[in-house]
Amino acid sequence: MKIIIAGDGKVGATLTRQLTSEGYDVTVIDSKLSPLESSVERYDVISVQGNCASMDILRQAGVRDADLLIAATGADEVNLLCCTTAHAMNPRLHTIARVRNPEYTEQIYKMRETFGLSMLINPENQAATEIDRLLKYPGFLRRDTFAQGRTEIVELRVDAKSKLCDVRLADMQKIIRCKVLVCAVLRGGQAVTPGGDFVLQAGDRLFITALSENLTTLLKNLGILSRQARRVMLCGGGRVSYYLAAKLLKAGIGCVIIDNSAARCKELCTLLPGAEIILGDASDQDLLDSEGLSQCDALVTLTGLDELNMIVSLYGISQGVPQVITKLGHADKGSIVSSLALGSVVCPKELCCSNIVRYVRAMQNQTGAALSVHTIADGQIEAMEFLADENTKYCGVPLKDIRMKSSVRVVSISHGAATEIANGDSVYQQGDTIIVVTNSGVILRQLNDIFA
Repeated sequence: MKIIIAGDGKVGATLTRQLTSEGYDVTVIDSKLSPLESSVERYDVISVQGNCASMDILRQAGVRDADLLIAATGADEVNLLCCTTAHAMNPRLHTIARVRNPEYTEQIYKMRETFGLSMLINPENQAATEIDRLLKYPGFLRRDTFAQGRTEIVELRVDAKSKLCDVRLADMQKIIRCKVLVCAVLRGGQAVTPGGDFVLQAGDRLFITALSENLTTLLKNLGILSRQARRVMLCGGGRVSYYLAAKLLKAGIGCVIIDNSAARCKELCTLLPGAEIILGDASDQDLLDSEGLSQCDALVTLTGLDELNMIVSLYGISQGVPQVITKLGHADKGSIVSSLALGSVVCPKELCCSNIVRYVRAMQNQTGAALSVHTIADGQIEAMEFLADENTKYCGVPLKDIRMKSSVRVVSISHGAATEIANGDSVYQQGDTIIVVTNSGVILRQLNDIFA
């Protein structure tokens, strides 16, 4: 499959890395030479320098022979024009555009055919949705939802005071008193698939498969506060803050937004009349204290600087804020981030890239393609959702009797509205939804790829 990526910024570079690792034929377009040279040096790609919305540049990139174009430049208008032009040059081309300005949302959905769009992505809105979900269950560092909301993979950190510290996984059931499956543990920056004799230690990050209905029970029996936030402080007044604040206010949750731009604060006052907008520096300790940081139920750091977000989050944790969520624009700080207690970490570019990769895999194999793809454990593990169809092997056979690839594990099976955490005696039938986890280096384009 031939893919053109227009824009070699953070999203474009992440997509280039992921898609080239899966063997796709990738051509990258950017107006600047420096990022293109870096991509050519690191990956097996073709580069074209120029304006991606130009017919001449698109022609040089081979748009007439391409299967998919992803427009991810920093300008919404350029992305839309790029997709429209490319689709006119190649009507069978699939196109994906990144559009971040909320003013365009309604008209784009109404004019998708006019723009020639197959898919629209908004990293900031996706990040706000993810943060909103985390605020509803303060005990979890991360939540990934499958099977139409019936199953989730949640992340928990084990600290020295945790009920799970020094506990064997085989004995975990006695503490949590609900059925779950620990599908991965991140220890010392390395993801492992644990067995029953695995002993949990302080600092471990657990990735637990559980039915959505059991999440409250899980937190309660671990002694983790799960009361929903009533007042949230947002540091940074960018697009993620806007989308998130709108969701919080709609749910009746009070929010304070701190931003250092007077013009942006005035704009936010107009857009979000129910929010408290503060003009100031989010790194100013006196300002944070005077605005009642220690009395907030949650702190979300959303400035454009990763380092600033980390520092403010660490201060919030030191002041006893029950829930802290940190936005990071760069995901290549894995070992550093995992060693810091930053609360939940959300990366907008990773969220949108996961959705695009799922779309690409579905194009590659329309039958049996993954319904959803989530990357967990600092990118080392993938959790994927499949639908068993008439081509799926071993329907009705217990999992213990099926030879699967060593790196693959079935964690959940949904039979219509009934969902179970998988065990050796579990079976699946045609029409069931199956969730599997695997090392990120193993590519599963369809359900039958899990078998040895």
